[in-house]
Amino acid sequence: MRRDHGWWTRGRAGGLLRTRESSQQATYLELFFDLIMVFALNRLVAFALNGAGSVDSSFEWIAVWKALLLFTPLIWAWTTTAYLTTRFEPYRGGTQQSVLLGAFAMLVMGTALPDAFDGAGLVFALAYVVAQTGRVLVLVRALGAHPLRDLYFRNLAWFSLAAVFWLIGAFTTGVEQMTLWSVAVVIELGSARLGWPLPGLGRERAWAWALRPHYLAERYQQLVLIALGETILSVGATFASGRGRITLTEIFGLLVAFLTAVLLWRIYFHRAGLVLGDAVSAARDPANLGRFAGSTHFVMIAGIMGTSIGHGIVQTRPTGHSYPAWLAMILGGPACFLLGRAALERAVFARISHRRWVGIAVLLAAGPPLLFAPPLVSAVIAAVVLFGIALVDSRQAARRPPEEPKPAAEPAWLWPRRL
Repeated sequence: MRRDHGWWTRGRAGGLLRTRESSQQATYLELFFDLIMVFALNRLVAFALNGAGSVDSSFEWIAVWKALLLFTPLIWAWTTTAYLTTRFEPYRGGTQQSVLLGAFAMLVMGTALPDAFDGAGLVFALAYVVAQTGRVLVLVRALGAHPLRDLYFRNLAWFSLAAVFWLIGAFTTGVEQMTLWSVAVVIELGSARLGWPLPGLGRERAWAWALRPHYLAERYQQLVLIALGETILSVGATFASGRGRITLTEIFGLLVAFLTAVLLWRIYFHRAGLVLGDAVSAARDPANLGRFAGSTHFVMIAGIMGTSIGHGIVQTRPTGHSYPAWLAMILGGPACFLLGRAALERAVFARISHRRWVGIAVLLAAGPPLLFAPPLVSAVIAAVVLFGIALVDSRQAARRPPEEPKPAAEPAWLWPRRL
């Protein structure tokens, strides 16, 4: 099967584009960017935990909405950086300038994030807009007359529209700011999903996943590890910042958080996450399957972040009354992760195991009765559900050879034909 698009070989834009001989591994510069991503995600969790301090239910749900709005540009900035280094040589000046610009913007965004809805919105939005537009301008200049330039023109046009809502929203407050930023998010993600269509230029026809599936698969694997690492960092920092004598309850909560992170890691890499690159490479339509796999990671990372926030709540309030928004993090975080993981399994193996759906159902069903139990009990229940899924995964794998990927012909968020 032909993997490269015809125009891709028509010149290399001064050596900026990757060749078949380019390294398939992430560079130290990309790993440096990932470290700053950990910082930004950690600030996001800290922001969400501050919003969880109220017993006012409406205030807490608004805090969840705010956290999701701030999470989206962070994950999208990481995603666009990964796609950039997939297409362009990471050792070339233009690529490195773009990555470093994004890294500095991520640092500023992380610093401004806790007050993004309370006076620092302009700093957050301006850093994001400057980074996303600046890197495109750098690449457009370096590409010259290469056909790939049209793709970034379309990208820039749609992002410029979203940038208007990011910047106007930064000058507002409350629900108005959240609404304007929500519109910006919809424009960005929606236009990307449609291929940034423009009259006369059409839609995107060059998908990065079709060019380097193993490289992008590895980057998304690293993103999962970034999120899990942030979970450990956040919970550990919360535990260490406690004043006075450390209690057995706090130590037990720390142990549950650690085991939960380990179980999330185990479930992801066994086995769909491990063979993602092979599945995309073998797919009839690598670009479509890879794009779908990227979307599943967005859902899984959101679930991991929710889990991290939930365990932060457990660390600070292990006993006492629970609230719906708290359970949305403690139980909903793992459920969201399992939903994304089920979709990834659908893409890689053209099926979904029963235990994914059972785990999600148990977590959701446990919510109402656990409103009358302490947060620590909810965290234990979530860990037990994840342990059960991981245990069944391991037992089934022990009785048969390692399963080879069988990519779905048409990946979709639908119940599979074969379970």
